[in-house]
Amino acid sequence: MFLLEQVVNGLVLGGYYLLIALGLSLIFSVGGIVNLAHGAFYAFGAYVAVELTNRIGFFPAIVVSPVAVGLLGILFERFILRRFYSADPILSLLVTFGLAMMAEQVIRIIWGSAPLSQTMPQSLKGAVTIGDFLFSRYRLMLLAIVALVLLGVWLLLQKTSFGRVVRAGIQRPDMVAALGIKLQPYMTAIVVLGVAMAAMGGAFFAPITIVHPAMGAEIITVAFVVVVIGGLGSFWGVVLAALLVGVVRGITIHFMPAAGEASIYILMFLVLLLRPRGLLGERIEKFE
Repeated sequence: MFLLEQVVNGLVLGGYYLLIALGLSLIFSVGGIVNLAHGAFYAFGAYVAVELTNRIGFFPAIVVSPVAVGLLGILFERFILRRFYSADPILSLLVTFGLAMMAEQVIRIIWGSAPLSQTMPQSLKGAVTIGDFLFSRYRLMLLAIVALVLLGVWLLLQKTSFGRVVRAGIQRPDMVAALGIKLQPYMTAIVVLGVAMAAMGGAFFAPITIVHPAMGAEIITVAFVVVVIGGLGSFWGVVLAALLVGVVRGITIHFMPAAGEASIYILMFLVLLLRPRGLLGERIEKFE
């Protein structure tokens, strides 16, 4: 019973990582951009949700926050990322790193340096008893939401013409260009989707984590670890890696709290030692 409870808590943590890492992986797969500013959108999602909760309530806030921050992705792609698709990858890495640092300072200017707390609705507090097990009502809701988002993204990528072009653009962008299809609008949509998912992670997990200016810098490291473990260009690889990292970290924290952070990097080392391309990594071509 105890182990199952820890696994469920780990799955919630994995879902938390998945919302950030999946968007990060998609942006890299299609555009070849290492986006170090991705964590900043996660932080903005949390802060905007906290701000809006005080004005319009919790449930409207967690819907509006990802949409509002997602729209920033249009400007982000149009005026920043678009300049670096064909450039040396180190340039985009440096620029997005600078943007991440700037975003953290903007948060400090607007909301201050002190941590903020998000109020959880009374209806979502407490626990649910399932047989002999006791689970947090809010965490179970988060698991369901992450599952729905995952299903929605998978259907978008696998069952629509948009998804077919994106998948073709990841594998053979030269063939897509030869067919006269411009990947630019698809890249904009992918960036908006990735940014909105990161903001959603911040909005939904704000009540059970600490909302502070450096939260984006903290999560981006774990998100990269998840992407590396899962394998670049692999949708299900990132999903598997996020859940695996969440469960391993959750169980480790319970037995050895001091080793919780280290367990992630040990797991990455072991996976890359056996599979250098990650669990389900694919060979991808650079977007032109």
